[in-house]
Amino acid sequence: MGLVPLISFFHPQRLWLLAAVPLLLLLYFGLLQRSRTRARTRGIDNLAKVMPKQAAWKRHVAVVAAVVSLASLTVAFAQPKDAVDVPRERATVVVAIDVSRSMEATDVDPNRLDAAKEAASGFVDMLPRGFNVSLVAFAGSSSIIAPPTQDRGLVKRAIENLQLAPSTAIGEGIYSSLDAMQLVPPDPDKPDEPTPGAIVLLSDGYTNIGRSSTVAARDSKEAGFPIYTIAYGTPNGFVVSNGRREPVPVNPAELNVVARESGGEAFEAGSRDELERVYSSIARSVGFEKVDQEVTEFYTGIALGFAVLASLAVLSLAARWP
Repeated sequence: MGLVPLISFFHPQRLWLLAAVPLLLLLYFGLLQRSRTRARTRGIDNLAKVMPKQAAWKRHVAVVAAVVSLASLTVAFAQPKDAVDVPRERATVVVAIDVSRSMEATDVDPNRLDAAKEAASGFVDMLPRGFNVSLVAFAGSSSIIAPPTQDRGLVKRAIENLQLAPSTAIGEGIYSSLDAMQLVPPDPDKPDEPTPGAIVLLSDGYTNIGRSSTVAARDSKEAGFPIYTIAYGTPNGFVVSNGRREPVPVNPAELNVVARESGGEAFEAGSRDELERVYSSIARSVGFEKVDQEVTEFYTGIALGFAVLASLAVLSLAARWP
């Protein structure tokens, strides 16, 4: 729910009624001071003599609880709101996977690519049913392997059939993802409205061929599609080429720039379990949107609780509990 200064309201002008709260407290303390002054100057009256000694603190509890209840009701009257996660009904997610030779590294069991395939298939299953999903593969070049579709089985079979290829062209992978977004079928209920979407791009390296990934990321932001990047692998990764061991450490720097320039978010994963957690987090990010909803009930409940407390305190002033 957050701290009070972070609360926003549908009708903030109604909060002016809170000005009554300090006025009521000042009035109460003024009456208390007046009673003490009269007691010192005129002596204790007959009513004070017969009142139980514990009545004073009960009176304080009743007044404070009543004032807090009034304050809570005033806050509720202003209709407080809070941003809550609401499932999106429709969106498109392009899953872009690096299939360069470095993805053959075995620092992730059984190797980076096979583990990435398994996690990506699980990610596809996490997305809401109404989402379109597309698959893009990139190495020295990139291509749309599966156009946007709601057929999860088709996309998962395409993921399973990914094959390694030389070089890495992250920028080309982004541009192919943007091309895939153009293939999204229009919403039959809102044909003129663009479908929201996002790109989820996994790679372990950096661009060594093709167009700039930074420029591609900016173009993606301009098109309205944030990129969630996953730097996958460990610093100890290596592949064997022509009998020689070649290190292929994960390089998150470029992917961090891509995420930042596109308005997305950057993640890192060094194991299959970490990758699954990252995909789960991304699925929630792209599958839900923040929407302001009224949370009046919360403050009404607080007001009711303090009203009950004030009532009990008042009743206890008139009758002793057995």
